[in-house]
Amino acid sequence: MKPVYKAHPWHGISAGENAPEKVTVFVEIVPSDTIKYEVDKESGYLKIDRPQKYSNIIPSLYGFIPQTYCGEEVAKLARERGTDKVLEGDGDPLDICVLSSHHIPHGDILLQAIPIGGLCLLDKGEADDKIIAVLVADPIYQKYTDISELPEAIITRLRHYFLTYKSLPDEKNAIEISNVYGREDAQEVIRKSMLDYRDLIFKPI
Repeated sequence: MKPVYKAHPWHGISAGENAPEKVTVFVEIVPSDTIKYEVDKESGYLKIDRPQKYSNIIPSLYGFIPQTYCGEEVAKLARERGTDKVLEGDGDPLDICVLSSHHIPHGDILLQAIPIGGLCLLDKGEADDKIIAVLVADPIYQKYTDISELPEAIITRLRHYFLTYKSLPDEKNAIEISNVYGREDAQEVIRKSMLDYRDLIFKPI
């Protein structure tokens, strides 16, 4: 019997044949987590990044789109849209928040989601976009096709989380959100991140 190996969630899984309209998502964190997990880039296993020190809780499923990368194309797009403080991409797969009415108890899973917008987040000069999406066929959220249709409270909660999730009481906040964008712009960010991934993997030595 031939051995079966687990695919690396960043490199071994497609972003989806219909990306960027519908994308595959690898979920790292769910709202009930009190520890921030992230994928280990070398092994593909989830690892503990840090315990959450304060009471802020991720308000959605959170992970990344496989075979994407936030590099120069993502940073350039942010600059073109007026975020002139961007120096470079953050060097990670493209982050995504997935809204769902279902209780999903743990990460380390794959799902299909439809991007409807995003947050252009800047972290110490690095472009760190957060795509906002809805779970495919979710009975509550599937009706939303653009971030402008979401209740304002959801956007406020997402903005507050990302503006505070790295903050310490005695340190200046280094994160800002320059703008909130809709579905078409989110799809363009995903396209650029897929180009950045191509350049990362296939760039000549």
